[in-house]
Amino acid sequence: MKNLTLSKKILIVLGASIGFSILFSFFFIYYLYSKLYLASIEESIIYQGQKTAAHYHYGELSEDIIDKIQWYNVISEYEIIVVDNLEELTTSFPYKINYETLIDADDQVILEQGTFVMKEGFVEELDREIIGAIFPIKGEDGLLGFIYIYVPLAAIQDVFQESIPLLIIVGVLFFFLLFLAVNRVWQSLFKPIQELQRLSVEVSKGNYSNRIETVSQDELGQLTQAFNSMSQSLEQQEIRKKEFISNIVHELRTPLTYIGGYTHVLKEKIYSSPEEAENYLTTIEKETIRLNKLINDLIELNHLQEDMYIIDRQPIAIAQLLVDTIDLFAIHFTEKNLRLDLNIGEDLIIMGDSKRVQQVFYNTIDNAIKYSVANGTIAITLKDKDDFVQFRLTNKGTHINEVDLKRIGERFFRTDKARTRTTGGTGLGITIVKEIIRLHNGQFTITSDSVIGTTVTIQLPGLPTEEKEDI
Repeated sequence: MKNLTLSKKILIVLGASIGFSILFSFFFIYYLYSKLYLASIEESIIYQGQKTAAHYHYGELSEDIIDKIQWYNVISEYEIIVVDNLEELTTSFPYKINYETLIDADDQVILEQGTFVMKEGFVEELDREIIGAIFPIKGEDGLLGFIYIYVPLAAIQDVFQESIPLLIIVGVLFFFLLFLAVNRVWQSLFKPIQELQRLSVEVSKGNYSNRIETVSQDELGQLTQAFNSMSQSLEQQEIRKKEFISNIVHELRTPLTYIGGYTHVLKEKIYSSPEEAENYLTTIEKETIRLNKLINDLIELNHLQEDMYIIDRQPIAIAQLLVDTIDLFAIHFTEKNLRLDLNIGEDLIIMGDSKRVQQVFYNTIDNAIKYSVANGTIAITLKDKDDFVQFRLTNKGTHINEVDLKRIGERFFRTDKARTRTTGGTGLGITIVKEIIRLHNGQFTITSDSVIGTTVTIQLPGLPTEEKEDI
């Protein structure tokens, strides 16, 4: 059974069920024959025999009485034999029942006591089963004689002869309907399974584009929906993997090209002055730093996304942490002549990892400065909002369209790829920010307007009131 397919197993079960049904039908018909038909015949024989014997309680068994009984024998369906004694009965009915004599010693004792005896069995000469009974006829002075009533039993096919055409019609109709039902169930059951099997092979080959049409909501329908979801997820994952590989190759190729090219120039001394050589070395250093940052960001992002980093939750005075982070960018604000508009609420406390929360502030402020226009304004607010602490940063820079907004946070995605070399970004900063916020059970949103600018809103769960009182 282990090596059989599911369809063969169900076919075996179905065949066994049909066989059992036929066997049950056979036994049921046999039950009708043996219990109902035979019982009704036996009951009728007893009734007729007792009724006939009860008419003669006195006198002798005259020829007139015998003639009346014989006449009843002619008009009835039963065979009736009337005799004066048991010896005459064996002469009138010289056959053996089940290869035994009609009357044995035990039967004689019962009959002499005035009780009838049932006799049933096969008679070879008649080639039939018969059922009958011997009834004693009692008079005033004892037994007058005996009446033997018997009837050859009809074969089972004879009993149901009139109903056989109906049984055939009903049977054919039943099996036709059964075939339609089984075929429908077979199609609905095994067609999705066969599709699942076929498409599973395609998935194993890396083809995730196929889907199975779902027409039901039963277990198979739910299974096909799960398969479709899995295929879609794998397809999206494959797309992201290819895009990631393409991006990482692109990100690595550019700095490596710079480093390789300038190293060759310096090695071959293809430069006109020491200042030019110094510039080449500075470029190589910057690209090396950028490569190192890219690799570190990738490792860090992988740890965050695979939940390999454990958040060290401690009470954080988040306002002070934000001010300290802003101070790190003082020189950058001066270089671009940016105006800083601060609105920071005091005594704001959250439970979180101070190192990671500062990384969130650092990456978002760094991006805001890089993509702000000169002489612009960066507005930063930090305040309580319901059960969260809300950090909001707005800068007037490059407007981000709706399509790009949806992709912000994807690995290596940048809205302005042309500025990659000047900004030094790897396209992983916001991705890391979103993962840190996810681990803190926070929320991240970004909007962009051509008038107001681009706004990043971050909400982190605040410290419950009872815990604030304990601090």
